[in-house]
Amino acid sequence: MTQDTSLSVTFEKRGAVALVTLNRPQALNSFTRQMHHDLWAALDQAEADSEIRALVLTGAGRGFCAGADLSEFDFTPGPDMVKRADPGPIIEQAFNPTTRRLQAMRMPVIAAVNGVAAGAGASVAMACDITIASPQASFIQAFSKIGLIPDAGSSWLMVERLGMPRALALAMTGDKLGAAQAKEWGMIWDVADDCVAAALAMADKLAVMPTKALVATRKLMMGAHTRSLSEQLDQERDAQSAMGQTHDYFEGVKAFLEKRPATFKGE
Repeated sequence: MTQDTSLSVTFEKRGAVALVTLNRPQALNSFTRQMHHDLWAALDQAEADSEIRALVLTGAGRGFCAGADLSEFDFTPGPDMVKRADPGPIIEQAFNPTTRRLQAMRMPVIAAVNGVAAGAGASVAMACDITIASPQASFIQAFSKIGLIPDAGSSWLMVERLGMPRALALAMTGDKLGAAQAKEWGMIWDVADDCVAAALAMADKLAVMPTKALVATRKLMMGAHTRSLSEQLDQERDAQSAMGQTHDYFEGVKAFLEKRPATFKGE
């Protein structure tokens, strides 16, 4: 399927996998309000197609995403400049919905970080289920450089993945974290010379697995830190019972007993 490269986000269907590309390379794919809406439309398109069971998110050009496009903030002098330049509304109306949306997708989402992921761009990468980066990629908590704090989920995701000492130091200094060290520290899953090909291969692998179980696993693990072990055991019981009513559960067990590969439908 051909892509309309005039769009700020492009969509391409590759069998059971959707390839979604942030497409403002001249601005390192920094987000405008319209770009968020274009991304949501691409995610809607993937979810509406029952054949699609995994999604890859990447960036066009030499960057993954440089966060917010600061040119959209209105710093024109005037009595209401503080209100007009307030980043709160765009976080509430655009970035937070994007992070929540990625976490609520009905399919696994893999980020292919092809270059710099700065500010909220790093947040978007971490909001995906699995992140594979190019050796040239880097992750930068750029917020402190402009007098702001990590947003779009970074203040939560960084601590969860890196622990407080590393997360806090990276957030305060705004120092660049290279792909190899990001993998070593546990921020991302892997580093690959062709991160898009590696992410598509991972998506192909996940697309033939029991989709509902994969998404239920995401939900269980992302909420685990908010619950006690006893509460988590109850959550596991309920989720397992729900999975026990799916086609893929019966097919998986039957295939195991018959010593053959399972044919999962994502149902």
